[in-house]
Amino acid sequence: MVAETENPQINDLIFKELIKRGYSLEGNTRIWNIADSKLWYLTSEQAQAFLDLESSADYQREVIQKEIDLINGNVDEVVEKIGKENLNIIDLGCGDGKKAVIFTEHFKGKLKLRYCPVDISSYMVKKAIEKVKDADVGEVVEFQWNISDFENIENISLLLRHGEFKKNLTLLLGNTLGNFEINELLYEIRSSMKGGDFLLIGNGLDNRKPEDILKAYGNDFLDKMLVKTLTQIGLKKENLEYGARFKNSRVEMYYTIKEDCKISFLGRSVNFNKGDQIIVAVSYKYNREDFLSFLDLYFDDVMAKISEDGSYILALCKK
Repeated sequence: MVAETENPQINDLIFKELIKRGYSLEGNTRIWNIADSKLWYLTSEQAQAFLDLESSADYQREVIQKEIDLINGNVDEVVEKIGKENLNIIDLGCGDGKKAVIFTEHFKGKLKLRYCPVDISSYMVKKAIEKVKDADVGEVVEFQWNISDFENIENISLLLRHGEFKKNLTLLLGNTLGNFEINELLYEIRSSMKGGDFLLIGNGLDNRKPEDILKAYGNDFLDKMLVKTLTQIGLKKENLEYGARFKNSRVEMYYTIKEDCKISFLGRSVNFNKGDQIIVAVSYKYNREDFLSFLDLYFDDVMAKISEDGSYILALCKK
């Protein structure tokens, strides 16, 4: 007997993505791939689950603290290189805005700022704006285009260039670049920039063996965040088993269906078989040399700062 779910609360964006992409076969296993970071933060519950992940001890140690240490250790040099023209700070994948505050505090008194948090989640955008407002720095402009995915970055960049603010600093922090195909996202961001604009990237570097890399992904907070993508299309948490594997130079986070089931929505149905796998997230891994080579491909002027253990990079790129 196949369990069937007809749920009027199903998230149509995730369901349509599942229908559109379909599945591929690896041997006798059907692989469904809906790995797209914009699907992780569609509700306030999903967004808060990510903030809970950020607050976990492992994530704090491996990502947050290493990046904040690099920012704090190099912020004066970054500010000096950017100069004294009034500035739009475009915070891509802004989270709660805590890292942007470090820059707004250091720019205070040197130039006028406009802060633009960009995220698919209105929950995140609201938190980021509140965080920067609480820091009492410069001018904060709230406008409709900041609740968006990264595909709209060129339009956002263009709309910001008015009045006293002609120059952009784009922040791409928190290992966000690792969630995307690197050439595609760097090309889109560079296309949105004009001469004299800056991009600041914070990203992990990794030359460990795959089995060592995967240890960080057996994380209950990560499971609690990612499973919400699938429960929003009517799948039951108890029928899903979380897993992670290293494949194609990236970590794939996926769920295995434990028992046959069927979900239906707006006249469409999807049948899942026991053993089907649904990939919900990927994280690309780069060593230092490869990562720097990608940056050099898109930017002529790159200032790179590496953490003491060689596992994290902060890179200021100028067009």
